[in-house]
Formats: sequence, structure tokens, C-alpha cells
Amino acid sequence: MTTFLSPLLKRPLEDGLCLRISRTGQVVATTLELAGDSHTRRKGLLGRVSLASGHAMIIAPSSGIHTVGMRFPLDVLFVSRAGLIVKVRRDLRPFRISVALRAFAAIELAAGATSHIDFRRGDVVEISAIDAPSLVLT
Repeated sequence: MTTFLSPLLKRPLEDGLCLRISRTGQVVATTLELAGDSHTRRKGLLGRVSLASGHAMIIAPSSGIHTVGMRFPLDVLFVSRAGLIVKVRRDLRPFRISVALRAFAAIELAAGATSHIDFRRGDVVEISAIDAPSLVLT
């Protein structure tokens, strides 16, 4: 089954992929980390003291996350299989839970990372080569 993650699954160890908003072409993250198995999904960002700017952890499949034991807040985009943003959670503090029932994946970013990005619920995120033009749907 094809998902917005397909480009990352085809090239999981290669650099040069980014996460961007399809409508605007704005890059959200240039370092992508996939938590796609039960061990990495369970661990997530636990044990880290921060998340670098431009870094995104994509937890899939997942319709909910928790920040119990976390040391820093997050911005989270919950997206469908096609990459449609179904929920945005900004500045999610430690020891909280957030759920989006229609989500396929949760994209975790450093708190404040989305403040300069022009996106809204209903936009689509895509994974593409950093230098590739975005797919703009009209």
C-alpha cells in the first residue's frame, strides 16, 4: 500500500530527503527519522535532551503519542496515509497525551519549529528530494 512514507521507505539510509508542505513547497524538516517498528515507536524520543532544528521523527503507524518522560516540548503533525494533516498540536509539553483518531502517523518536531511554516489542517505533507520541486495540486 502506498503512503506518504513511500519515498522514505525506498531510501531509508540515504540523505537528501526532506519533509515539505505540498501547497507551499516550504520545507518542514531536512533530517527524517522513521520509527516504524514496535521497538522504535515505543522508544521514540525518550532519553534525548532535545530535538535539533530541521529534524523530524515520524512515528508510523500511530494515531496517538505521549510525552511521559520527555525532557522538552514538541510540535506534532498528525497525518493520514496520504500525508493529509488531520491535527496539529503545538508546544506539547512533557507528561501529556495527544491523539488524532484518523491519523496514520505522528510527525514530531522541536517546539516552535512550525511557527514559521505556512500550513494548516487539510494541507498535505510530502517526502521528496531536498532539491526536487514540490508537487502543487490545484
